[in-house]
Amino acid sequence: MKKTEREWTAALFLLRAVQLGLTMRDLNEVTVGMVFDMYAEMSNDHVEYAEIATQEDMDNF
Repeated sequence: MKKTEREWTAALFLLRAVQLGLTMRDLNEVTVGMVFDMYAEMSNDHVEYAEIATQEDMDNF
């Protein structure tokens, strides 16, 4: 994801929430940080990773 200089505003936050499919009721249950994390993850959905961790990798972590 490329860096942006865009300032986070309430309108932009709500736009991102709608893009994630979140409702106003949903926003009562999550933090702003959780919305940012979900949006970042959604932005990475198209990325192809050379190696995917297995359960064994996670257990060893």
